[in-house]
Amino acid sequence: MNLLLIRLIIFAVLFLAGLKLYRMYREYKLGQEELLEGDQRQEGGKMVRCTWCKVHVPENDALREKGEWFCCSAHRDKYLEEQKTQDQGTDDGKE
Repeated sequence: MNLLLIRLIIFAVLFLAGLKLYRMYREYKLGQEELLEGDQRQEGGKMVRCTWCKVHVPENDALREKGEWFCCSAHRDKYLEEQKTQDQGTDDGKE
């Protein structure tokens, strides 16, 4: 009877130790994933400002036209159209 009780206690201790190690490993992995996600957020690159709406966007996502930055093609098109009409207005005034 004593031998059976000792085996049961040893089994319980080993089970609890294994469970504790598994929980520690799981917390370690979750911590590593959070660190990697944090690094990826920081790797977004330089922020640039849209010339049209003044919103800041990552340089990787922004569009560049004639030395100006834009957050989307619609704002780029609006800006270029506005510049074209202003250039035509100044050309008419010179004549």
